Amino acid sequence: MIPIVIIGGGASGLMLASLLPSKSAIVIESNPKVAAKLLVSGGGRCNVTNEVVSSDNYLGDKDFVSKILRQFDQNALLRWCEARGLSLISQKNHQYFCPNSAKEIVSILSKESNKQTVLLNEQVVSINPLQDGFAVQTNKQQIKAMSVVIASGGLSYPILGASDIGYKLAQNVGHGISKLSPALVGFTLQKEQFFMKELSGSSVGNVEIKVGTKSCRGDLLFAHKGISGPSVLNASLYWEKGSISIDFLPDFRWKSLSGSKKNISTLLPLPKRVIKSLLENLNIADKTFDALTKDEKDRLLGLQNYSLAPAGTFGFSKAEVTKGGVSTDEIDSSTMMSKFVNNLYLIGEVLDVTGELGGYNLQWAFSSAFVCAKALESKIK
Repeated sequence: MIPIVIIGGGASGLMLASLLPSKSAIVIESNPKVAAKLLVSGGGRCNVTNEVVSSDNYLGDKDFVSKILRQFDQNALLRWCEARGLSLISQKNHQYFCPNSAKEIVSILSKESNKQTVLLNEQVVSINPLQDGFAVQTNKQQIKAMSVVIASGGLSYPILGASDIGYKLAQNVGHGISKLSPALVGFTLQKEQFFMKELSGSSVGNVEIKVGTKSCRGDLLFAHKGISGPSVLNASLYWEKGSISIDFLPDFRWKSLSGSKKNISTLLPLPKRVIKSLLENLNIADKTFDALTKDEKDRLLGLQNYSLAPAGTFGFSKAEVTKGGVSTDEIDSSTMMSKFVNNLYLIGEVLDVTGELGGYNLQWAFSSAFVCAKALESKIK
């Protein structure tokens, strides 16, 4: 019987394998290569973490998230990378990226985890608790282990081998799974906003989207399916159904338009193609601000509170992460062990913790793996 089976060779699984003593674990990965999703993240450069990380950047139990992050925060992760020759670069909104490509951190994780046995192209079918451990059944063999860690990720990017196996395994031993849905993903539109599809390829540099009490700032991109971009992706994390509000002109001062003889489309700090389309949608003639009627001015001010109800999202095939998962009420935050099944651990995206855009989800994967590694190492010793 081996000490540990790790189900999943993604960010959390590989980090865990790298932190454990040599030859103490078997990593089982269903893909022909490890870290397939990691290789394409952050536009191929991998947004590893952020300069500022707190539980406020996550959807989930704040207290649970804080306890995990405190044990291995962004500074600890930066030091871990630095000690292995990888100096991450901070850019755009304090996000840390690999200097050249995601291959740099994948190479480190692969090398560090090679002290364990890594099985590729092998799917876990079931885990069955035994008196002294578990029987892990794959499509090729049965492996007996004293501890099992579910680190199989979420449902996003099914083309890269994502599956629901982690949720099924957890559910089969009694864990509750909250609703699973795509997150950090674009919105599809109702027919009232179909005109936005004609703006495909255009973008607005800085908008503010409000979803309930949450505010998300960043670029907005118009796509043939609907709207996307950092502000939209973050908004999707907090949206369930109903309307969102878009401020296309945050911090803009309308007084600057008064007295000008130029048309609105020239004066507003938006791409001309975008503003002309929005004016047409609001049924406002493109003329000087002073020439607008009171009703037209009121409608124009609506650009700072433009309400729309998304029809839905672009789905899991375009989503960066999965919202929902195994309830953290059922997980011990000091060890990542299940409160229902002794020696069963769950880490990373399979849990009901989802971060915003900006390196937060990888930070969560690495932090939860660190906490789990500490608990497992003490058992091995």
